[in-house]
Formats: sequence, C-alpha cells, structure tokens
Amino acid sequence: MALRLGEMLIKAGKITQEQLDAALQHQKEHGGKLGEILLHLGYIKSEGVINEFLAKQLNIGTIKLDDLELDPDVVNLVPVDIARKFTVIAAIKVGKMLFVATSDPANVFVMDTLKFVTGLEIQPVMASKESIEKALDKYYGGGESLSDIVDEVSEDMEIIEEEEEETLSDTELQKAVQDKPIVKLVNQIILDAIKLKASDIHIEVYEKRFRVRYRVDGVLREVSQLPYGLRFAVISRIKILSKLNISERRLPQDGRIKIHAFGRSIDFRVSILPCIFGEKVVMRLLDPENLMLDMSKLGFPERAQKEFNKAIHMPFGMVLVTGPTGSGKTTTLYSALQSLNTPDVNIMTAEDPVEFNLDGINQVQMHAEIGLNFAAALRSFLRQDPNIILVGEIRDQETVEIAVKAALTGHLVFSTLHTNDAPSTITRLIDMGLPPFLAASAVKLVVAQRLLRRICKECKEEYEPEPEKLEILGIDMDEVKKKGLKFYRGRGCPACGGTGYKGRIAVFEAMPMTKELQKLVIEGASALEIEELACQQGMKTLRQEAIDRMFEGITTIDQVITETTE
Repeated sequence: MALRLGEMLIKAGKITQEQLDAALQHQKEHGGKLGEILLHLGYIKSEGVINEFLAKQLNIGTIKLDDLELDPDVVNLVPVDIARKFTVIAAIKVGKMLFVATSDPANVFVMDTLKFVTGLEIQPVMASKESIEKALDKYYGGGESLSDIVDEVSEDMEIIEEEEEETLSDTELQKAVQDKPIVKLVNQIILDAIKLKASDIHIEVYEKRFRVRYRVDGVLREVSQLPYGLRFAVISRIKILSKLNISERRLPQDGRIKIHAFGRSIDFRVSILPCIFGEKVVMRLLDPENLMLDMSKLGFPERAQKEFNKAIHMPFGMVLVTGPTGSGKTTTLYSALQSLNTPDVNIMTAEDPVEFNLDGINQVQMHAEIGLNFAAALRSFLRQDPNIILVGEIRDQETVEIAVKAALTGHLVFSTLHTNDAPSTITRLIDMGLPPFLAASAVKLVVAQRLLRRICKECKEEYEPEPEKLEILGIDMDEVKKKGLKFYRGRGCPACGGTGYKGRIAVFEAMPMTKELQKLVIEGASALEIEELACQQGMKTLRQEAIDRMFEGITTIDQVITETTE
C-alpha cells in the first residue's frame, strides 16, 4: 500500500523516485507512516497534499473542518476520551452511516472501535490532524476530561503523597488545596457532573481506593478512580468551597456551594460524613434547569391531573405527596406552589433543606439544633397570615397535629410523607396519633409517585421479555399479542452511556378523599380496604400506571418490576 501511494505522488510530479527511495529507507530504519516521513524530510510541503492522495488511494472523500459547522449532537456520538485518543471527530450522520474525520483512515482497529461504541456504520473521511485537533477543542469545549486532569495531577503527587493524616496541619492543607492542579481537578469533577445532568456527586475513600461516582437518572455510576494520595487535598478543597472546617474530620458537616457555570447559577448541597477510612462527600446538585415547574409537563395522566388541580385550588385542606427519597416529591409540590404563586396569595414554606429559591414565596430553612423544627415553624406561620403552607415533611405527632389544625382552619397545607402508596398514607397518619376522623376531614388528596427511567430513543428496540418477568406482572403474552401491544428496551449506545436509558418519567397514584373513603377511614379500615374502594372509584395504582407507560414504549418491564409493587 505504501508503494502505491509513492507511485501516485511520483506520477503527479510531487516527488521524485530518489526521494521516494530515501523515504522508504527511512521508514525501514525508523518505522512510521510514509506520508509523515515525506513531510518530515521536507519532500512534501503540506499535509493537505498527503491527505488528498491518501483519499484517492483509499477511494474516500476529504473534508475541510475549518469551513464546516458541525452538529454538536453528532460530534457527541463519539465519547471525548475516544475522540482525543484516536484524533477523530464525528462530522456528519446520514441514517445509520456516520462520517468520521480522521488523518489515518486505513487504521482498521480505530474504525472497528468507533463502530462498536456508536452502533453505527463508520465511513472515514480525510482531514488534517491539525484541523481535527482544532475541532476537538472547539466542540468538546477545549477542556480536559477528568482522566486527563488526574494524569496531570499524578505527575506532581509527591506534594500530596507524603502527607499523613495525623501530621497534616491546617497550614499544610490550606497550601495543598490552593495548588492549581487540585483546584482544576475539583472544578472538573463539578463541571462534568453538570454536563451529565447528575443529581449527586459521591466522593469516597476506601482502604486503598479513592473514587468519584455520579448519580444519573437515579443510578450511581463510577466515573473515575482518583490517585489515593489526593484524598486529603480534594476533600479539603470541597470543605473550603463549602465554608466548612477543614481540620474537623471526626464529625459530620453540612454546607453549600454556589457556582456560576454554563450561563446559570447552580447550588450544591454538601454533606461530609466520617467513615472508617476517611470522609465521604456527597454533593447534591440543585440545578434550576432540572426543576420542572410546569405542571402540564410533570407526567400526570388525565384523571390524576384533574384531581390534583382540583385539590390545590381548594380554599383549605391538606394535599400530601408520598414516595421514597429521590422520587420527585419536591418537584411536584414546587410546581403546585408556582402555579398558585400570585401577588394576592401569601405562601410560606418550612423546608429541610431549602432546595430551590422560588421568587415571591417565603421559604424558611429548618435548624433543629437551635429549636427551629417543622412544628416550631408551623406555629410561627399561623401568626403570619398565610394562605398556603408547605411543610417539607411530616415526621412526628406534633407536626401532624399542627398541620391538620391549620388545614381545618382555613389554610391549604402541602406536605410529604415516606410511605409506599397513597392508601397507606392515611393509616400512617393514624399510626402517628392522629384520630381517624381528623385524618378523614383534613386530607383532600394523596398522591404517591415514582420515577421510572426512560428508554433511550437513540437505541430503542422491540423485544420479547422473559416469561418469568411477565408472570411477576400477571401479563398473558397471548393477550398482549392479540391487542397488538409490544415491549421495548434500549440496546445501549454512546448517547445513553451504554445503559439503554436516558432521562426519567414520573408515574402517579392519585387518591382523592371522597365521602365514601372518609366513612371507611373513620370506621378504622385497613390500607388494603381503602385501596380496594379507591380503585373501584377509578384510581389507578402505581403499578398499573407504570404498565401503561411500558406499553406506550416509554419504559421497560424491568423498571416496572423494580420501582413498583402490587
């Protein structure tokens, strides 16, 4: 192949036979590519000439990246680490064909790798190495990946590795955390999390490991193993950003960080917990861009949306949202508050913590250590002439009694509980000491919710699930086929990080307190009896709603099984 390229260059008058022989001898002695050797020896003056003839030789096209505006979504089909490693960039996508700019189109290994990670057919096109590197900096932000920075920091690890926990002074730590590579490393950890739309960053120290994980779409994924010697400096840097005590490593600490990135302000809630091998850091990202305040886009089915709207526009009463941590309860309540937030309404919230600042709403942060808990805040609220009150969570008898008193005396009260479904929320209130007749009178609506992972649209495919999974949900495959229903899953692609999922959707179980349900509660009915009557009156359970989303092709049977119960 090399001789053919040489012959083409001789025929075109670009080099002489003597120059080709000298280049081939150099290649024999030192190795390398013929085109690069011809450039190095000065026989060819421009890389563009080599690219032009290589393209002809391989019967492929050429591309001038400087003259072309690429689609960032196409560029991102190839992960940044792979793009930089092989000096390639995805330029154009046509159907299942991806045109990739490269200066080494004959490298079969690279093309096979790109085919594997993208799931597309790869068509190489020639471009100069310099133009590709320039495009990589432009479209991947010119920034280094986390692994690049870790490699860079590792070169200077002597200043960190020699530090031992018992000999570290505040002065030494202050000096270490101001070191430029450490600052850059922590910044990159935070910026990468924002780009991936992570909800949490976990930084963890084990006996011989120091790792970073992100929670994306509700699932933790490991993104980096950091050099073990950097653990003190990285965690201390986060403490300084959070305005915490860097010399305190025996007690838990909580703080906040506010940064400006990508044209917006983003808050981080920081929790630091001492473990046996060091401190674990969890940073919750409170990104306004991820807060959905438009109620019409929350994912309520038509009946549940109607019941929710009716309840939140009542003059008084209690609306409860229930579900596990991270199920979107705060987003649902914030969206309700936002729709009610007008100049003629006094809205007050007691939260622990205040996650997002809502303009026009009076938000109070709880401080249990000084006696400001939910019950104390509620007592004060009732002297502040409120129309609507949000209690972050009902945790004890005192709080539930004051909240119910407020709901029965002309106030609309929103709150959350941790229960598995809507019917068991009523029995939970009674277990906390609330008389059944008060629970029946005060509560107007209970909404239970879960977040299910969405199937990635880029790699969505139809398939037939295992019979045992159908059995768990009580689904008859013959009935499914008769109705023309189908099952889908994500195959896994670069767009979803190989998971098959991208994004999440909420499912809701809305139970309005009808007169019949009120009577049942007063009579001391169980959660099962309450659920049976609610379903007879039209309520769909979380599992039924999740199955509907599954047959709509939004989520998978695995998500229905793992996130909902019968």
